[in-house]
Amino acid sequence: MKALQSTPMRLGSGWAGVARRTLGRHTLLRHTIAAVVAVAALAVLTDAVSPYRDLQIAHMGYILCAAAGLTVLTGLGGQISLGHGAFMAIGAYTTALVLNHWAWPLAAVLIAAVAVTAVAGFIVGVAAARLHGPYLAGATLALAVGLPGLVSYEPVTGLLGGQNGLSVSPSPPPLALGETFPLERWQAWISCLCAVIVMWLLANLTHSRLGRSLPATRDDEIAAALSGIRVARVRIITSVVAAACAGLGGALLAVVTTLAAPGAFPLTLSLQLVAAVVLGGLGSLAGAVWGSVILVLVPNWASNPDVTSHLPHNVASNLPALVFGVVLIVVTLLFPRGMQGGFRWVGRQVRDRLTQRSG
Repeated sequence: MKALQSTPMRLGSGWAGVARRTLGRHTLLRHTIAAVVAVAALAVLTDAVSPYRDLQIAHMGYILCAAAGLTVLTGLGGQISLGHGAFMAIGAYTTALVLNHWAWPLAAVLIAAVAVTAVAGFIVGVAAARLHGPYLAGATLALAVGLPGLVSYEPVTGLLGGQNGLSVSPSPPPLALGETFPLERWQAWISCLCAVIVMWLLANLTHSRLGRSLPATRDDEIAAALSGIRVARVRIITSVVAAACAGLGGALLAVVTTLAAPGAFPLTLSLQLVAAVVLGGLGSLAGAVWGSVILVLVPNWASNPDVTSHLPHNVASNLPALVFGVVLIVVTLLFPRGMQGGFRWVGRQVRDRLTQRSG
């Protein structure tokens, strides 16, 4: 009798396992197709626009790497981090040091930056695994404030270049692309390819067992622990993943701007990354794309001489932050779930109207 009773359970778990594996394969295939389409579309776009626009696209790429990691950490995992700019600084300085001392291929340099930043993320994650809410935010805020200031510390000033930072030699396009291939387009290709890879990895991560446990640890830590989830380990892994993404973003920043300097990683950068994640849609990887686009385009538009030429200097210098703040407030009021949530709401409304008319 016991054997007969246990047989359906074994069969059910077997079919459930097959279903999970099939669904996982379909998810992986869908994400892979989306990544290939994105790479092709970006290649066409960068070929059609001016070098200045290519440079803007490169900026969007490395901002997206950091914002996507922060989306998983904060939006899905519920860990408030105000120190993501510090991890970008670690990635940028690692890139500058490696390129200035060794003739490594660019791919190896980016991997080294990711590895170093992942180690830093592990250290911070272990220290912050028991912190919650404002305590975690305060700890990461201290990291964002204090880490860039280390470059002025006398023992490391010679190594890190002090306030002037370290210059990075631009990575030239491969000769196979032609001698006249624009450097800006090559930088946009590098940045966009890395961003697509990050999005592909994070999209599959969020559909994995670890990704499915993130909302549980965010919503109710005690219930998650009672259900068998190792909350501390999940939080540490998430911190490592988010830090590695930010490190890659910082490495790309150094490659695109050819400089790793403390002025590129102020506290406002960390706050802008959080604002971009909220603006796009907290917990939505697609929302991180919209947030990154706005984070690059809005300040560039607000600092355009055609816009600021008739304004006083003190107003013109603060106009980008003001415009970005207004955009953030308006989007938050209109769409509490961010831009991606707003797009989904509009899509549902259009679909319902079409259904009513067809009915």
